[in-house]
Amino acid sequence: MRAAIITEPGSITVGERPDPAPAADGVVVRVGACGICGTDLHIADGEFPPSPYPLVPGHEFAGEVVAVGERAPGGLRPGDRVAVDPSLYCGHCSYCRAGRGNLCANWGAIGDTVDGAFAEYVAVPAVNCHRMPDGMTMRQGALVEPLSCAVHGVRRIGVQAGERFLVVGAGTMGLLLQQLLQRSGARVTVVDRNTDRLAVAAGLGADATAAGTAELDGEAFDAAIDVTGAPAAIEAAFGALRRGGRLLVFGVAADDARVSLSPFRIYNDEITVVGSMAVLNSFGAALDLIAAGAVQTAPLLTHAPALEEFPDALKMMRSGTGVKVQVVPDGAAI
Repeated sequence: MRAAIITEPGSITVGERPDPAPAADGVVVRVGACGICGTDLHIADGEFPPSPYPLVPGHEFAGEVVAVGERAPGGLRPGDRVAVDPSLYCGHCSYCRAGRGNLCANWGAIGDTVDGAFAEYVAVPAVNCHRMPDGMTMRQGALVEPLSCAVHGVRRIGVQAGERFLVVGAGTMGLLLQQLLQRSGARVTVVDRNTDRLAVAAGLGADATAAGTAELDGEAFDAAIDVTGAPAAIEAAFGALRRGGRLLVFGVAADDARVSLSPFRIYNDEITVVGSMAVLNSFGAALDLIAAGAVQTAPLLTHAPALEEFPDALKMMRSGTGVKVQVVPDGAAI
């Protein structure tokens, strides 16, 4: 099969890999669409420590089951259309036993620590597959994983109707978080240097948009979410909080990145700083939100290059072109 392969940090090719076979408790999925995430850029640059090389990346995906292992649970059959939760938890460490599998001591993920879905086919555990309703496209199905991360993030930060939220970053994740916050009754201001993406945020109902926090005229927010992973943006989001405010560090930063936050202010103003790591019991909820039309996907799904164009698709992601770039292996979304 054809697959995009990161042979080592900075070296990317599209070449041949052996066709995968299903594990006894797994299935093989023919990939319909797979989204490029900021984490994929970190993996390509050698900035995501869990990733081994060579690696086929790709963890935001949907497709069609084409082979089923002899002991695969769930009654999956060839032809079933599925969105796939990439999470791989050990199930026996203290975190897994406490219901916090996303912090698993032996954490792994399809496309992050084992070969993923920037390929024609991918082998996955059957329990990770969620059947998609007939009306859901493959491109929408590939958006379930990022939305499930956003659902977990909103649960981590909490939101009450009427609260003022600042979202720093208007890429796919920022725009998904914006929609979830608005559904909970929050008033949302979105900041990004990309004016095209700010226009999308405005079209999705943002109360205000700005090219930077300096344009906010000192407005103080009940809560802020950084979606960029950039230390300067995290510090700016922290600085925009009112007393008693909450900061969610959602974006993926480089492992060696550092920020400077005032410990006196955290103490004196009772600022809460939390993180949000990937998916936790949120995949099914995200699928239901998309299936119900509760989250708008059309404004986000902008580019769909073919698998052979993967290196250029990464460049597109880095440049901020469009919003969600999804690779479609067969050249046409199913």
